[in-house]
Amino acid sequence: MKIGDIDFGDFPVFLAPLEDITDLPYRLICREYGADLVYTEFVSSDALIRNVNRSVDKSRIEEKERPVAIQIFGHDEESMRLAAQKVAEAKPDLIDINWGCPVRKVVAKGAGSAILKDIPKMVRITKAVVDAVDLPVTIKTRLGWDHTHKPIVEVAEQLQDVGIKAISIHGRTRSQMYGGEADWELIRAVKQNPRMKIPVIGNGDVDSPQAAKIRFDQSGVDAIMIGRAAIGNPWLFAQVKNYLKNNILDTHVSVDDRLKLCQRHLEEEIKHKGERAAVIEMRKLYAKYFKGIDHFKAFRMMLMEVEHKEDVWNIFEKIERFYHRDQNNL
Repeated sequence: MKIGDIDFGDFPVFLAPLEDITDLPYRLICREYGADLVYTEFVSSDALIRNVNRSVDKSRIEEKERPVAIQIFGHDEESMRLAAQKVAEAKPDLIDINWGCPVRKVVAKGAGSAILKDIPKMVRITKAVVDAVDLPVTIKTRLGWDHTHKPIVEVAEQLQDVGIKAISIHGRTRSQMYGGEADWELIRAVKQNPRMKIPVIGNGDVDSPQAAKIRFDQSGVDAIMIGRAAIGNPWLFAQVKNYLKNNILDTHVSVDDRLKLCQRHLEEEIKHKGERAAVIEMRKLYAKYFKGIDHFKAFRMMLMEVEHKEDVWNIFEKIERFYHRDQNNL
């Protein structure tokens, strides 16, 4: 499967853009564990052209994470055009437009999935971005606004016609947010549309190697994108690819491996954001890194209370000693 000149091979698996998750350190970790393409957190077009520090920082990329896409969002044709030109200066492999975020503060500004209520405007802004840059432009969107309005088959055609090079589809409407089941039948309908020539990437409820295989087999998509299931679980990419390519299913990750990667992730976040910010932001990931591990709740509560690296390291040592009492837990 190719997007522009980038060949991703067979059964590519992408890391979805996730706000406050897919920063540089985590993108690098996921690439190392097998993600074929990673996306930045979404970047506000308005903030980017005003040089707001946080948005500029989000759009910074490094050579070793390639291939990487910078994702932008906005509601205004001119600001999106200018933002695309600005992020193009960082020379990402792709520029992605977020037409799918369901969060109220984004939707209230007419951005993200709000655009699904005004398809002509969606097409106009997308064309403006495509025409503004020489890089491949891709789209991430949803099926529609609500259960009565799911125009994704027609929308995908229109966006292809203005020049996008791939489309990623989250199999839910905006009104569903992240609830209910993703509808892969409509994703399949887009892929099976004889007019569609660009890659179709499916997203939604891919949380295991088995689920990934089912989605590829039943929908015929060119790639799959993993979002929430990859939070604190970068091993999932390697597990999925091993299952798809070698029919080997191995989802066990030892406590030692979880602990070592969690430590490394924290170290990289400290380099990237500073000690206090990194320690606090990592709090939301501990439950994910140690999901399913017996007796971890007490340690997680300790980690939620500390603000310094030294204190976190002391708790990590306690975790290591506790689980090494019983080698069956490792």
